Amino acid sequence: MGITARLTSARAGLRSLTARGGEDRPHWAARMEDIKNSAVGHTLRRLNWDLRLQPFHGYGSTERVRVLAKVLYASPGTPADFHDQPVHDLRTMAVRGWRNFAGQVAPHRTVQVMLGDQQFTTRADRTGIVDAMLEVSLPPGRHQAVLWTVPGNEVTADIAVFSPEIEVGVVSDIDDTVMVTWLPRPLLAFWNAFVVHQSSRQVVPGMPMLYQRLAREHPAMPVFYLSTGAWNVFPVLKRFLYRNGYPDGPLLLTDWGPTNTGFFRSGPDHKHRALEHLATEFPHLRWILVGDDGQHDPTIYAEFAARHPELVETIAIRELTEPEQLLAHGSRRPLQGSSHAHGSPLTLSAPDGHALLAEFQQAGKISS
Repeated sequence: MGITARLTSARAGLRSLTARGGEDRPHWAARMEDIKNSAVGHTLRRLNWDLRLQPFHGYGSTERVRVLAKVLYASPGTPADFHDQPVHDLRTMAVRGWRNFAGQVAPHRTVQVMLGDQQFTTRADRTGIVDAMLEVSLPPGRHQAVLWTVPGNEVTADIAVFSPEIEVGVVSDIDDTVMVTWLPRPLLAFWNAFVVHQSSRQVVPGMPMLYQRLAREHPAMPVFYLSTGAWNVFPVLKRFLYRNGYPDGPLLLTDWGPTNTGFFRSGPDHKHRALEHLATEFPHLRWILVGDDGQHDPTIYAEFAARHPELVETIAIRELTEPEQLLAHGSRRPLQGSSHAHGSPLTLSAPDGHALLAEFQQAGKISS
């Protein structure tokens, strides 16, 4: 299948998945959230609170990039770069997770973006998220976009521009794939997100080494971290990945708030949409899809591979330990091991990164 046909197929899949988003009229919970945001925002403005931008890691091609950020209220005197600290600044690691959820978003604010020698105007959505696709002309490499709502509160967002000559990329889940969270159980998810210190999160054994070996095998390989986690935990996850030696890359997170259809966003739908977006923006890439068997990753990846078999290089699934499976599901659900049926992508599974690395080497995907 040619690039044009693949691009058309990916766009059709993205339109189909977007259509699942529901009715035009938001769910009543979303309307209540809008009222709350309006009332709280009005009060904060009367108290002379300022707008601050929290930049996220953007990405794109040499012709089109995606810029991501969140607009928040901040108390008077808060530094303009409060949310713009470098990832290697680990001073804020030892804080309780709930602090990441204590801010108040500022919906529908106009945001200016300067990237290269071009200036763009965009707008935050009802949850304060800026998510803009910008037409640009940039060389491959690392760039910085400058964002502001008013002169004086500028922040910088990293933008990774990937060369059209790159052939392989990685999409990785986070929870229970690169970081031990036991996320599926609600009480444990609450405990991990809101209570534990950021510095106490545990790495899945061997996974950093696996990703480093993949990066050596495929120089300049893009790595995207796809999670159903909220944008609120972006700095926590970014610093965790940095501290444990994972390759740097954009995070594709979501918002936990109400939507057009209900109280919470659908995690699987978020992952489906993100994968379709990547297929559309990078039709030349074949993807190594890495996840775990604790939630929906095997099904989501298999469905994506069925829609776009030519875009999937390998599916790698980290098998949860027996205690993790029991906590997540109440029973053990083992995978069937490695497989490579005719016409389907190679699928590998193992309990940790060390064993997955051995599987990749045995399959000839990573040199020994």
